[in-house]
Amino acid sequence: MSDLKWLIAREIPHLRRYARALTRNEVEADDIVQEALEKALRKSGQWRRIGSVRAWLFTTLYRTFLNSRRKAGAQAQPHATDGDMESALVAAGQSEPASQEGPLVWRDVTVALDRLPEEQRAALLLVTLEDLSYDEAAAVLDIPIGTLRSRVSRARESLRQSMDPALEPAAPIRRIK
Repeated sequence: MSDLKWLIAREIPHLRRYARALTRNEVEADDIVQEALEKALRKSGQWRRIGSVRAWLFTTLYRTFLNSRRKAGAQAQPHATDGDMESALVAAGQSEPASQEGPLVWRDVTVALDRLPEEQRAALLLVTLEDLSYDEAAAVLDIPIGTLRSRVSRARESLRQSMDPALEPAAPIRRIK
């Protein structure tokens, strides 16, 4: 196996996890990952060996996801099942969900993530779930880094409010010259 194919194979679990979190549907996520991997292998000559192969693969995956959404057109977005999002989040770092309170927290997180606009969810998941740097995540989403930071900040604040509505909204940042 060539070095590039080996690097690509190492990223498959991460690509699947991100696709599952984006689509909230295991079957659709696997289809998107497969299509993205086919594109990556077919266009492997386009990777300039500058930067990480991971960011390049996530860019391919995200664009494949956007194209699938455009093709779907006016079709309703599939709703996440607790199992789909739970499996994506469990894979992110917890070997198994907690016994009693865990399923309720999973449900709350799933619902809160579901309510986020797609752009905010995509940015937040790249930075938090996939641990990409802000620079890499901005490159994957093809947006300026300031836009990425703004989307991540708004997504975090929205999740904070969803998880604990009693929290006061964060005070606006004041610029002092």
